[in-house]
Amino acid sequence: MTDPIQYEALRVQLVKFARIQLRQDAAVEDVVQETLIALLEHPERFAGQSSLKTYAIGILKHKIVDVLRRGKREVALHDSDDDAPATDMAAFDALFDETGHFRERPSNWGDPDAAFQQKQFFEVLEVCVERLPAKVAQIFMMREWLDLETEEICQELGVTTTNAWVMLYRARMRLRECLQLNWFGAADGAAL
Repeated sequence: MTDPIQYEALRVQLVKFARIQLRQDAAVEDVVQETLIALLEHPERFAGQSSLKTYAIGILKHKIVDVLRRGKREVALHDSDDDAPATDMAAFDALFDETGHFRERPSNWGDPDAAFQQKQFFEVLEVCVERLPAKVAQIFMMREWLDLETEEICQELGVTTTNAWVMLYRARMRLRECLQLNWFGAADGAAL
């Protein structure tokens, strides 16, 4: 990776990914720089079986997990434990009938595996994750992208298991709604 333009484009993507987890510019810069240094110091480790971005994010994920496990970051949570204003919850509750089932059946998403492969899908998903409340996005990323166990997440964030599962449920529902509106429901699959 000697092309400065490729380097900067990759750096921007890594910063976006790291910021969702760490939320502190200094910690984000540290893990991104460590990732880029690892790429530059050991280019022979990149076998080309995936894209450079995918490979770099794999390294970055390990760097983020290391930071989280060492506890070298301060958690600045600006949102309440609920992370959702009452109006948000009312709109959310309106999706279900009195028996707890969806009022309107979700539209057919087609072939999810094919959509999953598309670059545009990941761009839409990234925007949807960025739109989640900070704490909800963080717990979702810790569980689904960093593969941390629930107990470890709860200990790291100082939340109960029940609260963690509620936030994961909210994250999944909001992501589902965002993807439904901006990807699967879009006529041409166009991003936000």
